[in-house]
Amino acid sequence: MNSQSVVVPVGPGVELAGDLVVPPSARAVVLFAHGSGSSRHSPRNRQVAAALRTAGLGTLLMDLLTEEEEREDAVTREHRFDIGLLGGRLVAAVDWLADRDDTADLLVALFGASTGAAAALVAAAERPARVLTVVSRGGRPDLAEGALDAVRAPVLLIVGGRDREVMRLNEEAARRLRVPCTMHVVPGATHLFEEPGALDDVADAARQWCADHVRAAAGD
Repeated sequence: MNSQSVVVPVGPGVELAGDLVVPPSARAVVLFAHGSGSSRHSPRNRQVAAALRTAGLGTLLMDLLTEEEEREDAVTREHRFDIGLLGGRLVAAVDWLADRDDTADLLVALFGASTGAAAALVAAAERPARVLTVVSRGGRPDLAEGALDAVRAPVLLIVGGRDREVMRLNEEAARRLRVPCTMHVVPGATHLFEEPGALDDVADAARQWCADHVRAAAGD
C-alpha cells in the first residue's frame, strides 16, 4: 500500500500536509487528529495507523497547524488548546475526503489523541452523517464541552490504567455522551502508552472497534 502525500485545504488560504493510504478494498478511512505539540509524524499514531491498515482500513494522518502556527505554538502554546480551530480543520478534512474520487464512498472514522480527541468529537458532532465512529487515545474529551451532547457516533475511550486524572476526565465525559460509549483501560499504562505492549493494546482495540463498526454499517 502506497502512501500519498496530500494537501488538505482547511480554510481560505490555509492548506495542511497529510499522508493518505487507501487500500484497494477499503470501505472506510480513519482520519487521525494528533495531540498537542505533535504532528502527522507522531510515531504513536503511525503505529496505530499501520495496525488499522492490516484490517483493510484507509488512513489519513495530517497536520492540524501550519508551519507558522506550529512555530507560534511552540512559544505561546495558544493553538494546541484551540479546540474550535482544530475541530473546524477536521471538519474540512472530512469534507475533503467526501470530495475525492477515491474516498467519496468510504465511511469515515476519527482517531484523536490527547487534545485531538476533543477536536475529533467536535468534528463528529458537526458531521453526524459522515462520521461512523470516534476513537480517543489518552484523550481530553472534556475539552469538547458542548459538542459532547451533539455527538451521534459511538465512541471508544482508550486510557492508561495509571493515567488517573485523564481517566477521571474520560469517565465524566462518558457520562455526558448520549451515544454508545466504551472505555478500554490499558493496565499499567501512563499517558503516552510508552510501557512495553501498551501501544500494541491500543492498536488492537482501535482496529477491532473500527472493523466491527464498519462491518455493522455495511450489514455484514
